[in-house]
Amino acid sequence: MDTAYDIVQSYHRAWTSGDVERAMTYVADDITCRAPGVDLQGKEAYGRYIAGFAPTLTGIGDITEFSDGDRVALFYYPQTAATSTAPAAEYFTVRDGRISDSVLIFDRLSYGPPKG
Repeated sequence: MDTAYDIVQSYHRAWTSGDVERAMTYVADDITCRAPGVDLQGKEAYGRYIAGFAPTLTGIGDITEFSDGDRVALFYYPQTAATSTAPAAEYFTVRDGRISDSVLIFDRLSYGPPKG
């Protein structure tokens, strides 16, 4: 049986490599997510949200991670055309082998269109 840490890592690797469909296999149908400017309810809404951002990634820079039982926190740099230095953090709760809750923290303005 995979640990919460294993599940979150598999999810994170999938969506950051552009495979949102595979990433959603690690997510509970009734997931809740609090993100800047939006509260998401359910796998479909969460999947659309992730799918809207994943194509903008040009890379990912890991900072650190923490795991405590069914809770996992990831800190990383989602690199896009707009920024490569704005950090993001996610705090997950895993229940019954799926991600059931997510708190996503990032500076929305940093990920806007690049100034040009």
